[in-house]
This record gives sequence, C-alpha cells and structure tokens, in this order.
Amino acid sequence: MNIKHAVVALAFGFGTLVMANVSAGEVEDRISERLTEAVPGLQVISVKESEAKGLYEVQSNNGDTIYATEDGQYLMTGDLLKITDQGIANVTEAARADARRQTMADFGDEGVISFPAKNEKAVVDVFTDIDCPYCRKLHDEVPQLNEYGITVNYYAFPRSGPNTASFRKYESVWCADDQQAAMDAAKAGRKVADASCENPVREQFELGSRVGVTGTPAIVLEDGNMVRGYVPAQRLAEGLGLL
Repeated sequence: MNIKHAVVALAFGFGTLVMANVSAGEVEDRISERLTEAVPGLQVISVKESEAKGLYEVQSNNGDTIYATEDGQYLMTGDLLKITDQGIANVTEAARADARRQTMADFGDEGVISFPAKNEKAVVDVFTDIDCPYCRKLHDEVPQLNEYGITVNYYAFPRSGPNTASFRKYESVWCADDQQAAMDAAKAGRKVADASCENPVREQFELGSRVGVTGTPAIVLEDGNMVRGYVPAQRLAEGLGLL
C-alpha cells in the first residue's frame, strides 16, 4: 500500500495515542512501529526529527516521505518548505537527495555500462530504457557530454519491467562482448544479438525504484539530486558548473 493512501486510515488509528515524557529514540521507535502496523508491507527506513519543531521525517522503502507529529496522531504528506533569506527552500527534496546519494553510494557502480570522459570533471548516473525515445536522444549527446568532461554511467531501468522484451533487450546489451558498442546499436534502433548471462539488470531496476525513478531518462547527480527527463548536453554541463 502506498503510504499516502493510508494517511486517512492512520489518522483514526492514532486517535487514542497519548504521549508521556519519552526520549527522542522512544518517539522514533513508536512512530515506526505504529506505521509498520498500520500499513501492510511498509518498511520504515528511518525516522528522525525534521527541521520543523515537533515534526518527524519518515522515510519508507517505497520512496515516500511523510511527516508525523511527536505523538504520532497527525501525519502530513507532501513537501516541507522553508522560508529563507534566499527564498523558498524545499527541505523534503534536500532530504531525498541526501538519502538518494547514500543509496547510490551503497549500491556502487560495479556493473554499470560506462561511457567515461577522458578528462573527467563530473559523473552522472543515468537510469535508462533502451526503447525510450528521449533516452536515445540523450545517448546521441553522450560524446558531447564526454567532451565536457562528464562521465555517463548507465543503470538499467526498462520501464516495462522484468520478463518483457525491453528488459531482455537490456540484458542482451549487458551480456554483449562489447557493451558500449551494443548500447550504441540498441539506442540507434539496430538489432542486438540475443545474449544471456548472470547480470545486474534486475538489481539496477529495483535500485531505480528505491531512489524514486518513475520515468526515463533519470539523471542522478553526484550530490543525489535527480534531473528527470532529457536535458541537452550543454544545459547539463552548465548546470554542473562546467561551462
């Protein structure tokens, strides 16, 4: 169940909860326990105090972020915004980026199909689908990205999911003797010889779901921020401060 869909039901379930003087750790444990009991299948990744006094930030395995009051009675979905001297800051998105960066680091880059820059200045991790038109458009600009000093690491995210033609196509690319040449051919719409081997395509696909990928291409920057959709090479390089 999506955690947002459970909020109304949870509000009734928490109505009788009364808080005593408890430690912060006990509060976090209680919120986690209550949510896990109330939402079948939910795995609470973390509960911690947010920047907003009295609100706790809850990260779950389905990528949702919600906020709970200390007594666990009230839940809030959506992004938490903060007024700063520089304008409006999205506190929730900053937390997502940090969690995404850590998740990507924990997973590592072993098994990616990489197009490295000779004079590397930045690295982007791109969740891609062989058959996605805008993924192909982005791939056409990989040589230009490399010229700007940007290494492109591809992670598999066949949008149709496992056990589909697109998924098997990515596996064939990954299992090819020359992965880069096979990726070039597949992105150009050419036939890639069927191949099978032990591969990380499913694990990379599941990783994408964990870090919030909902469409392709999805470009994860080194700080954990995500650029959703196609971005021209020059604009991406400018955004990374390389031009």
